Order: sequence, then structure tokens, then C-alpha cells
Amino acid sequence: MIHAQFDPTARQLLAAAAVEAKTRKDLSWQQIADASGLSVAFTTAAVLGQHALPQDAAKAVADLLGLDADAALLLTTVPTRGSIHGAIPTDPTIYRFYEMLQVYGTTLKALVHEEFGDGIISAINFRLDVKKVADPEGGERAVITLDGKYLPTKPF
Repeated sequence: MIHAQFDPTARQLLAAAAVEAKTRKDLSWQQIADASGLSVAFTTAAVLGQHALPQDAAKAVADLLGLDADAALLLTTVPTRGSIHGAIPTDPTIYRFYEMLQVYGTTLKALVHEEFGDGIISAINFRLDVKKVADPEGGERAVITLDGKYLPTKPF
């Protein structure tokens, strides 16, 4: 049976414990994802409290991190989603995404609606990928792919 959380506190505490275990064991998110059998983006989001893991994946992640059976069970529950609460984010990395949406949000909306019509891009039927690539001008660039299913608005 699928169970849902109504308060994010338990998942936030679990996320803190999981990140501490990840750090102590010197594991990468990719190594944790490899244990789960799922993508690195989905697994990371789940461990950080934004998705539920299937039971086998939750057990594998909990075992790798040295977490108990209660933690594995909690990883299978549907969380109360949302990791940015209320105010403008202060973490510089998260703030830059907020800034990107402040600058390009209306552009993205205009281009999506022109291309697809009235509707949304799903964050449920969704894939995320982050890659590091060389910058031809020197240094590195981040390539972030947000791949969501388009869901048209249906008049009723």
C-alpha cells in the first residue's frame, strides 16, 4: 500500500541523516543512484525528500547509507513536496535558478505556449539531467536538461 506524508518534518530529518551518512561514507550521488537502480536526479531528489522510492530501491539506498528499516520505509512514502519555503532563496546556487526564472520565466512561458498551446509541462512525468561540458572560451559550462511531458489544458 502507498502511504503519504502530510508534514515534511520526518522526510527533512531523514534527508539530513542521509546526507550525513553520504558524507561520512564519502559516497557520490551517482553511487547512491547506482544502488537504487534509478537515475541520479530522481534518486537524489528522493533522498532529499522530494520523491518516494520503490521499496527495493529504498532498501538498497538505506543499506548503502547504513540507515535502518524505518528509514527505508520512510523513503517509500509520498512526501510533502517543495524544498524552497516562502521567501526568495538565499543559497547562491538555488538563487541563480530563481534568478533564471525571474529573467526567462515569461520567455519560457511564451515560447512553450506558442509551440504547444495552452497547458503545462509536467514535473511529475519528468526527467532531469545535469552535465559538465568544456566552455570553448575556457572553463566549464553546466548543461541542464529539463524534459517534461506537455499536458494541454482541457476545456470542460
